Amino acid sequence: MGSFSIWHWLIVLLVVVLIFGTKKLKNIGSDLGGAVKGFKDGVKSGGESAAEGTPPSQVTSQPKSTDANTVDVEAKTKT
Repeated sequence: MGSFSIWHWLIVLLVVVLIFGTKKLKNIGSDLGGAVKGFKDGVKSGGESAAEGTPPSQVTSQPKSTDANTVDVEAKTKT
């Protein structure tokens, strides 16, 4: 029950080729390669924007508003 030998893998490869065909496997391979390339480009462009020196947006506390329409309320739990 250890690892498979080379003959096992060749039989599995032959069955896969017989089921899907070489054209479909080629299309799947090119689609997968395009997806990986797109992912790498996205990661690369994301790293460049972070390296530009713009820090990520952060939530900061705002000073209390002195607007007459603002109501400051403190929530209390009912006992």
